[in-house]
Amino acid sequence: MVWIHSTKSFDSSVMRVLLFICVAVFLFPSGSEGAETSEDSDKMIRIGVAGAHSGDLASLGIPSLRAVRIAAKMQNGKGGIFGRKIEIIDQDDQCKLPKAAEAAKKLLSDNISMIVGHTCSSATKAALDIYKDSKVVVISSSSTNPALTQSGRYPGFFRTISPDDAQARLQVDFLLKVLKFAKIAVVHDNDDYGRGQAAFAKEFLAESGNTKVVLSEEIVAGAADYSGIADKIRESGAQAVIYGGYYPEASKIILQMRIKKMKTVFMGGDGVMNKSFLKSVRSNAEGLYTTGPRDMSGNKMAAEVIDMHKKVHGDPPGQFYLNAYAGTLALFNAIRKSGSMDYDSVIRFLRLSYISTPIGAISFDRKGDVRGYGFSLFKIADGKYVEVEVK
Repeated sequence: MVWIHSTKSFDSSVMRVLLFICVAVFLFPSGSEGAETSEDSDKMIRIGVAGAHSGDLASLGIPSLRAVRIAAKMQNGKGGIFGRKIEIIDQDDQCKLPKAAEAAKKLLSDNISMIVGHTCSSATKAALDIYKDSKVVVISSSSTNPALTQSGRYPGFFRTISPDDAQARLQVDFLLKVLKFAKIAVVHDNDDYGRGQAAFAKEFLAESGNTKVVLSEEIVAGAADYSGIADKIRESGAQAVIYGGYYPEASKIILQMRIKKMKTVFMGGDGVMNKSFLKSVRSNAEGLYTTGPRDMSGNKMAAEVIDMHKKVHGDPPGQFYLNAYAGTLALFNAIRKSGSMDYDSVIRFLRLSYISTPIGAISFDRKGDVRGYGFSLFKIADGKYVEVEVK
């Protein structure tokens, strides 16, 4: 506060300057939106994007990378944030643990302000062990392992997708209550994502009391042939198999099931819900079920954001594109609301503020899980994922 004492010796011009300062203090208090106008205003806001940008699971990671780039370009076209342009630094981890740790270290050495990633739960966990003491906010569009938020180990981690327990509950309820099955096989790839999803599926199946898990098996990811597991599923007498894992292995298991003329229903998670999976299994996919992020094709903003992708890349985006775009918008909003890049302040506004995104109006709970968005069930028909209404 500046106090002004009226005296004859004060020049009128000095008086006007002091009055201006006084008004400015009241109108632009510290911490308000637009506060980042200091000597740092000419610096870039550096956002890292980490995930599977090459390798077998690239079709899961590349859509998120493209989403962040497009969102950043749109924001930069509006002048950035606080007049600071956004710079994207990407690191490829191929969903592999050593590469994820290496990518995390590189991003930290590049003075990244915050990160969108990683793609796979196991890679995310490896990276978070490095990020957690560095005061870096991380938002994933696809890492669904419940422990990433529920363990409390990573207070700076958020995600724009629901955890696997919600996914497993939807799968089990559909198989038991709608299809009325009593014999279920559960198979997983022993990755954090697949193993966790399978564990919840078995837990919920056990709760039902009138359903038998006739087979519980893990496979070795990356194997050339899965005829053995297909034989075990058939011999078990399972009416359906719940698979926890990613699409490369799922497509091979399904092929073997079709070769053996098995009628067992296949139920996968969001790790098998993408264009690459449909392409690899072709007509063999008909009638299969998956759970995945809710269909937002009716959302006006989603349609606009998808059109942006088509203009840049010539085709519709893949899985998790909208989730990554939503997470990026949430970060931008939290920075603006915070008035700074301060770690604790950004986290506070991620939890407090709802923001309109292509997946709806979202915020985050205290654990870091998204509020306002969830999973849906899909059936593959005519080569497309068709949302199934579950009552």
